[in-house]
Amino acid sequence: MAEKLPMTHCSRFLLPPTKTGTGNGSIPPAYALIILNQRIPRFTPLLWEHAKTRMCADGGANRLFDNMPELFPNEHDVSVTHERYKPDVIKGDMDSIRPDVLNFYRNLGTQIVNNSDDQDTTDLHKCITYVLDVVSDDEKSNLCILVAGALGGRFDHEMGNVNTLCHFSTTRIVLLSDDCLIQLLPSTQNHEINVLPSVEGPHCGLIPIVTPCGSSTTTGLQWNLDNTEMRFGGLVSTSNIVKEETVTVRSDSDLLWTISLKKQA
Repeated sequence: MAEKLPMTHCSRFLLPPTKTGTGNGSIPPAYALIILNQRIPRFTPLLWEHAKTRMCADGGANRLFDNMPELFPNEHDVSVTHERYKPDVIKGDMDSIRPDVLNFYRNLGTQIVNNSDDQDTTDLHKCITYVLDVVSDDEKSNLCILVAGALGGRFDHEMGNVNTLCHFSTTRIVLLSDDCLIQLLPSTQNHEINVLPSVEGPHCGLIPIVTPCGSSTTTGLQWNLDNTEMRFGGLVSTSNIVKEETVTVRSDSDLLWTISLKKQA
């Protein structure tokens, strides 16, 4: 059996951007940001700085408009914040965005894409499809899509977002809230997760998704897996603890990786 290719993960988007790259000679990710219709995380301005493409999924535009000024309490003219954080695109079925918000961003030059004719996919799905259509082929191999406001609120929405991870399993996508992040670890590759202790951890979890897991092996955790079977109704590695700055994961099934985010992030 051919050796699986290694895939490296690091939450550098939670740190201020630097002009010197990743520091290890690798090509930095090409980030895109999608804002959903939940309260945006406190570190959204950082995500915005990293991103080359910035989108709102329908009612996510309301959250950007309402919540972003709250992150700058010393900036008394909210119009300055509104204009500085103007999305490139608002896309979705347009059943949640307020008319005043829609008109405000349209007048600033934001592209509005109405997909109300498509009720079979979520607004997040629609936005990811848009990003994949507009990024260059060179950037696609290093693309990482950050999804703010992806967790919290209605459980069916959360599960819809997780399902979208599975649909776009070959694209790096990170679901973010104030408290944690979630990303898919495809079974087609082995994974090395470079943990940033200043902004994330120590609580973490590995959760089988799509199919039961016959064998998973990890290093770097307090309770490592050793050729361990995981499935719903049986063992699932929740409430684990990161013990080292490098975590490795090998599995015969796709897994969700989740890690807590520290409040100073």
